[in-house]
Amino acid sequence: MLEARSLKKSYGPLVAVDGVSLRAGKGEIIGLLGPNGAGKTTTVSMIAGLLRPDSGEVLIGGRRLHGDTDPLKREIGLAPQDVGLYEELSARDNLALFGALYNLGGAELKRAMGRVLELVGLADRAKDKVAGFSGGMKRRLNMAAALLHDPQVLLLDEPTVGVDPQSRNAIFDNLETLRQAGKTLLYTTHYMEEAERLCDRLVIVDHGKVVADDTLQGLHKLIPAASLLTVELADGHEDFDLLEELGKLPGVQSAEMRGGSLKIGLGDLSTEAPHVLAWLVERGHPFQHVSSELASLESVFLTLTGRSLRD
Repeated sequence: MLEARSLKKSYGPLVAVDGVSLRAGKGEIIGLLGPNGAGKTTTVSMIAGLLRPDSGEVLIGGRRLHGDTDPLKREIGLAPQDVGLYEELSARDNLALFGALYNLGGAELKRAMGRVLELVGLADRAKDKVAGFSGGMKRRLNMAAALLHDPQVLLLDEPTVGVDPQSRNAIFDNLETLRQAGKTLLYTTHYMEEAERLCDRLVIVDHGKVVADDTLQGLHKLIPAASLLTVELADGHEDFDLLEELGKLPGVQSAEMRGGSLKIGLGDLSTEAPHVLAWLVERGHPFQHVSSELASLESVFLTLTGRSLRD
């Protein structure tokens, strides 16, 4: 439903976006992740038609987006990073204003406002001024405005920044409802747990380029230690000489000792964990508890983009 092909955007000598491509189908949530300054918002702005790319193209439903007045833009809804609401107006009046911009009016607009207010859980606050809303309520109303014209593609640029846990969960529920309705969602966030929970696929950008585009499971395969095996030794003894030998075993990417437990990074848990456990027993290190987990998305992200903070 949404396709961006080789988008590029420069500001003088600064290349903000350098050949970004991505695809999203109906009923799919695609996460767009990257460090600060990686080009996420610029990419979203080009997809939304707010910025003209230096080169590349955006396709909606297989049709190329042309210029500011292209009717195809009605298939796109944008919930920007900065809340775009008029605080002295009520929620309903804000929506009426945005609806007028989409040439909605009369009974059609009334139905649309009722539908989106119900979706975001603000139907009972429709007549209240936005100035009295919490940050989470404003974010939800911001999303309602983006959905008024019933777009097929929804672009959400960090929609949960500064939002309380209840409002965040409400937004997640809204997005699941939209996914089930067959909408296509592009979601940017700095919260790794949100991306893990919501997204069908993840596109990671760095320095304006796509460095990974895959499912969460696929991304784990891009890092050496895709799984972490925790082995609680039976005697609880911290044998640091063991670590050097352990680190030489095939498939072991990392090994450390924490309070009598071994933390072992493995590339393939199913094939390498049995050999590691058998090796420990043979060397006289019985264990009383074993657990495993996939590397976190944060570990994947840091491996692909680097661990140093930059803006």
